[in-house]
Amino acid sequence: MPAETVSHEPKVSPDAKAIAAAYEACTKLARAHYENFPVGRLVPREMQPHVHAVYAFARYADDLADEGYAGSAKAQGAQDVMTQEERLAALDDWERQLCSPPGTPGLHFIFVALHETIRELDLPISLFTDLLSAFKQDVVKRRYADFPEVLDYCRRSANPIGRLVLLLHGKKDEELHLLADEICTGLQLANFWQDVGVDLEKDRIYLPENDRKTYGVTEEALFAHRADAAYRQLLEFQVKRTQEIFDRGEPLTKKLRGLLRLEIRLTWLGGTTILRKIEALQYDTLNDRPKLGKSDMALLFFQALTS
Repeated sequence: MPAETVSHEPKVSPDAKAIAAAYEACTKLARAHYENFPVGRLVPREMQPHVHAVYAFARYADDLADEGYAGSAKAQGAQDVMTQEERLAALDDWERQLCSPPGTPGLHFIFVALHETIRELDLPISLFTDLLSAFKQDVVKRRYADFPEVLDYCRRSANPIGRLVLLLHGKKDEELHLLADEICTGLQLANFWQDVGVDLEKDRIYLPENDRKTYGVTEEALFAHRADAAYRQLLEFQVKRTQEIFDRGEPLTKKLRGLLRLEIRLTWLGGTTILRKIEALQYDTLNDRPKLGKSDMALLFFQALTS
């Protein structure tokens, strides 16, 4: 009888195979998404699956709150528009899966990967629940009374991402986390001022109501896309205080090394460049949306390397 052949390939448990497949699916999602640049590429190779799992969790949840928003211009004619109640139910289910024990049957592939990342890197679950609370808030809250309300939203919608990035790199120093909060808050605010016209399509206004009253900018004027002197002065005020927040966070880039420093420096430069582009539009973000092009990114990458 012929001798039995013996395989020397390492045996992989079904659970390990499932986790590996889940990470691969998260990577495909991260690299394919239209807002992605360049997710998980400025990190060591062994860390990329963890970054992609965190990104996939946040991206998917954000889409539940945003994409094809019922009543928005973007959603007109769409067949898959979800109601407010359906969005909240979907986000509640997303949180249920987040808080379920690893290995629970029926988990979305994102959670198969994310639970492993949370376990392996000992990440606090509160950062993920904070993100979900902000996404849920986006479904139901369309106006903000004052700047502290906006900052509270940023604390939950943006700051957890910066803290997670640091934790993925093993950085647990609270001083670094507080500096990252400033950069992430600045980035979220820059996105708000960049997207005023876009957010109006979803009936969302992040410009604080008390500031709008101070400058004499009514909701009627916003929905009419009237970029008059009052609106431009209001945006100029928001841009200046957002730059101050970015400036408070900039020392973080001097306290880091290697690829992490490059990633954070690029983030800081990208956010502040958006502010400069808003200024170049003379603060008319009702009728135009400043954005970073390929030439901008090349320049920012050079600046990040040399500054």
